[in-house]
Amino acid sequence: MSLHHTSSRWVAIALACCLGGLGCSAQDETKFPGRATGAGGATSTGTGTTTGAGGTGPIGTGGSGVIGTSDASADATLPCENLQCYQNNCKSGACKVPPCANGGTTSVSGTIYDPGGTLPLYNVIVYVPNTPLAPITTGATCEKCGTVSGNPIASTLTDTKGQFKLDNVPVTSDIPLVIQVGKWRRQITIPSVASCADTPLTDKNQTRLARSQAEGHLPRMALTTGGADALECLLRKIGIADSEFTPETGTGRVNFYGGFNGAPRYSAALNGGATFTGATTLWDNAAALKGYDLVLLSCEGQERSANKTVAARQAMQDYANVGGRVFASHWHNYWLEFGPAPFPTVATWNHDDDLANPFTAEIDQTFPKGKAMAEWLVNVGSAAPLGQLIIREGKHTVDATNAAVAQRWVYSNTPASTQYLSFNTPVGEMEEKQCGRVVFSDIHVSSADTSTRNTQYPDGCASTGLTDQEKALVFMLFDLSSCVVGDRKPPVPPIIK
Repeated sequence: MSLHHTSSRWVAIALACCLGGLGCSAQDETKFPGRATGAGGATSTGTGTTTGAGGTGPIGTGGSGVIGTSDASADATLPCENLQCYQNNCKSGACKVPPCANGGTTSVSGTIYDPGGTLPLYNVIVYVPNTPLAPITTGATCEKCGTVSGNPIASTLTDTKGQFKLDNVPVTSDIPLVIQVGKWRRQITIPSVASCADTPLTDKNQTRLARSQAEGHLPRMALTTGGADALECLLRKIGIADSEFTPETGTGRVNFYGGFNGAPRYSAALNGGATFTGATTLWDNAAALKGYDLVLLSCEGQERSANKTVAARQAMQDYANVGGRVFASHWHNYWLEFGPAPFPTVATWNHDDDLANPFTAEIDQTFPKGKAMAEWLVNVGSAAPLGQLIIREGKHTVDATNAAVAQRWVYSNTPASTQYLSFNTPVGEMEEKQCGRVVFSDIHVSSADTSTRNTQYPDGCASTGLTDQEKALVFMLFDLSSCVVGDRKPPVPPIIK
């Protein structure tokens, strides 16, 4: 199924309604600012798939960014507006299509994938907007669940197979469909749907996240390299385009900083062999950290306390507290164990012998996302049975997680240890005041690839495919990217008001 531009989507609907003197009239600029001035940004990729460019997508850069602010969507007695008028469940105003018999619905279904179109993804929001999308703010922000742009009129989430079924899809042509998890966002266009039936989307180029800014919005990520874990290779494996890997002075969404003994530069074929700025330039500067949506810290092979000053550790906590997302691998425990209070309290820290290699760990299934992770790993071909994960180069830095403020994900009973944990920030605050998130991994995730002081990126990324522990990290990476909510609560799609 091919896709088409939607730059005239809202104008066409508004004209149809206005000419009929009906209730789904176009809103003026004071209600939906920027609506008539949306940036195009469409790009053809793959098998002819055409997509909008995320926050400045083909239906404009306006919109309120908050669900249910359209006055027509808040009350079923008010006249329908825009695409609402083409829904089978439309009840007031200029309804354009009849209801389905026997409680039926018009739906769209499919599977959402990572940018490479390989791994199906859990807990991705899929929705039909009724107004133009607002641009996504880059940098640490307090993103709350339930607030997405475009005043959705239909929404759902993907399951542990990455599958979705979206009901109450409007019956018309050129229907906008948004795929979003955190600040990853892509908008596509469905040419048409069958009324009161399901329309499956089977082309992975339609239903994957954006590989580049030409296709949609990606979070801005900083990654510090380290000589013990080639975490930078994972981002390429999940399908992010090489054009997005640039120095921080460039326009790419992924910027590398050189950590101890890690890869120090690009290869000559990428960014002209530019040298990575030193990691301390990033983490010594709170403003630099806050310019990123995610900060990923590859293990350096030792704690390196000398390059993580008291001021730097405070800056990292401040970044997380205002909405930053941090992934720390192994020896980056230092930011937590020796960070400012209350970071040290999130776990019981220990430095015991490494785990056996390989080692079969347990997945904590006592909370909704933990259960989902266990099921998802089986669905993506994990070699271990449900509830377990085979890991390599597992460490023993954490004995236990402080359940009052943090969540255990992957662990061992013998010896008692935790390999993955997460917590929301500020630590100990009420959930409604928490904005950021931190994940700690006591595993060298990309152990099959190399990152050394003599390695140029991406030359050290020699492995193909994803190991089970890399798949687990992909799950954690997209969970880290998603909106912040208590781990004991199941994810819910945006509310249609």
